[in-house]
Amino acid sequence: MLYRATPSTGHGSHAAGADKRDLSFDFAKGMLIILVIIGHLLQYVIYRDNGYWDSPYFKSIYMFHMPLFMAISGYLSSRALLGKSFARSIKERATQLLLPTLFWWAILEAVKVAVFLPSGSIVGGDFLNDLVGSYWFIWATFASFLVVKGLLTIFRRLSMWIVGMSAFAVAVMPVTFSIAPLLRYTYPFFCLGFLLSQSTERQTRLLPRNKILLMFAPAAIACACFLAWSKETYVYNNLALIHDTASAEQVLLMFAGSAAASWIAFEIIAQLWKLSSSNRIARFIAVELGQSTLLLYLLQGTVFRLMDFVQFGELWDISTRLSVAGMLGVSIVVIAMTVRFIVRDFGWLSRIVVGTSPRSEALKAQSATN
Repeated sequence: MLYRATPSTGHGSHAAGADKRDLSFDFAKGMLIILVIIGHLLQYVIYRDNGYWDSPYFKSIYMFHMPLFMAISGYLSSRALLGKSFARSIKERATQLLLPTLFWWAILEAVKVAVFLPSGSIVGGDFLNDLVGSYWFIWATFASFLVVKGLLTIFRRLSMWIVGMSAFAVAVMPVTFSIAPLLRYTYPFFCLGFLLSQSTERQTRLLPRNKILLMFAPAAIACACFLAWSKETYVYNNLALIHDTASAEQVLLMFAGSAAASWIAFEIIAQLWKLSSSNRIARFIAVELGQSTLLLYLLQGTVFRLMDFVQFGELWDISTRLSVAGMLGVSIVVIAMTVRFIVRDFGWLSRIVVGTSPRSEALKAQSATN
């Protein structure tokens, strides 16, 4: 989701400039961040904490959007994981992810104190819950990167096998504290994405020959899991914890359904990019949204966390809720693009707010490679 590396090959790759940036992955990230926002709009506006677990639209999004995001993050992180020292890679990742997270968390707390909460009503635990819970995917991504980099550093000869085994070990670890279940749910997908990045040449040889079979099997699994998916299948409710036969079935269903749905979703997105890569809307999704996923995630996380303190819409009909959801979703995108435009040339401000280097530094780096 959050780190930009250029793999040697990819689905529907499209070079952009001298650095051969693969916009197909940016397009996938842009589509996924749109689904993240839509999913939260379903939860906070359209259903407003009432019945969204049973919504087929909510289910369709939540089956795959974060697992696929994490798999793409693992895939695109391969260069930093393999080509940089432990200290340098962790420092760069912490700077890229955690500085913007702390900035938007500070904005969140300032608005809460100034607008929504009476003086003295916030305790230390509230601050910590907001920091970790509102932006859990950032922490899960950073922790996954840290663990995989540590394993690659310690176990050099059998590192790929160790990473694969760690995915299973983390998934079944009986830890439910804070966001641990969400980390245990997404970490295997980070590992999967990273391992796939190491076998690209073999995939290129095998996939065309078995394309139909490889698509049919996950599609059938995804459909079956969709039909069986229930409130207890979501990681937020089952905590990825196995304690009896019923919970084991739900956890297995969750992982199998997410893996199959992620595969199908990525194939669909890749085909969409192949068909529409020259379209202005598609390029906006890739270049503007796909390259701003960190900013969009943090902004929408801040907005939807603040909505917990707003009472509204109890008597609204569905058309009003859809209208409000549409305006709020568009507003989040517009604000994010405006913020990105304002800070893009301002050094450390760009790093702190957006998590990327200022445009002037990016252009210098590109010129140096020409």
